[in-house]
Amino acid sequence: MSLETKAKQIRMILSDVDGVLTDGTIEIDHEGNESKRFSTMDGYGIRLWFQQGYKFGLITGRRSECVLHRAKDLGIDIIRLGTFAKREAMEEIAAEYRLKLEQIAYIGDDLPDLPAIQAAGLGVTVPDAPNELKIAADYITQRRGGYGAVRDLIEHILKLNDNNTKINYS
Repeated sequence: MSLETKAKQIRMILSDVDGVLTDGTIEIDHEGNESKRFSTMDGYGIRLWFQQGYKFGLITGRRSECVLHRAKDLGIDIIRLGTFAKREAMEEIAAEYRLKLEQIAYIGDDLPDLPAIQAAGLGVTVPDAPNELKIAADYITQRRGGYGAVRDLIEHILKLNDNNTKINYS
């Protein structure tokens, strides 16, 4: 099935966090406080995705208050923290929202993401991912994780879905 055909079916994007929405760096200060850097390009891309009526969620192996704060800021309410069983989490979310796996795009950057990438309707990874993910993925973003990879995916799907999609940048 072509990338365009797969993209036309997508109604939800599920994303890993570290290495996709961030550059994978975790900073911990001397008091144990954790911080992450998120790209505003991705944030705006997620808002564009929501504007078009689609759903977006996070599945991450770590439990992090930073992720919850960023999700709240962007209006993301589909969140699974602390799970490395990402395919299973994706299947649970699909059932909860009455979607088929073919209607979900999954983007990840490392080996725990591989089963979800393989099972998703549109499996996506980032350029610096391990080769196993690149081989399994339907699409490899042009931008690295933490530097607009999710925005790249969103714009790519929107362009493939409907050339007449109106993207409101205001």
